[in-house]
Amino acid sequence: MKSFERKSEQQRFGQLITLLFWIYVIALLRITVFRDDFSLSHIMTNGKLNLELFSAYIPFLRGGFIWLFIYLFVGNIVWFIPLGAYLVWKDPGHTVWRATLIGFVLSLVIEVSQYIFGVGVTEVDDLVLNTTGTLIGAILMRVVQKIMKERKL
Repeated sequence: MKSFERKSEQQRFGQLITLLFWIYVIALLRITVFRDDFSLSHIMTNGKLNLELFSAYIPFLRGGFIWLFIYLFVGNIVWFIPLGAYLVWKDPGHTVWRATLIGFVLSLVIEVSQYIFGVGVTEVDDLVLNTTGTLIGAILMRVVQKIMKERKL
């Protein structure tokens, strides 16, 4: 009976984590693509593109806007950590590299969508930082899984 109760608790926990993950995905898309200025009338008309790596951050540093730099730079990493962690947690078959590749593809889809819909700026920086965040999340989850396995939790 305890085994059944434990499995049920684990299933509920897994369902909760999955629900939280989908809320996270919706929030991520809301802040990156479906912003207040999102409009189908902007399709392929207002897109901005920056392919120069980290060039948008340099003026913040030079201007003394260190907190804005940290917010944007670190934020682009932090927003993708849950993706890497979730992918590795949900499917043990996902390697860290596979999860990172999925993070890269999702970030690329977001950046292309921003360009197509004319919201925000499509930047190579975001692609690099988002992918780094996914990698960090995947590695952190692997570390947590290893610790839990060693402690048999």
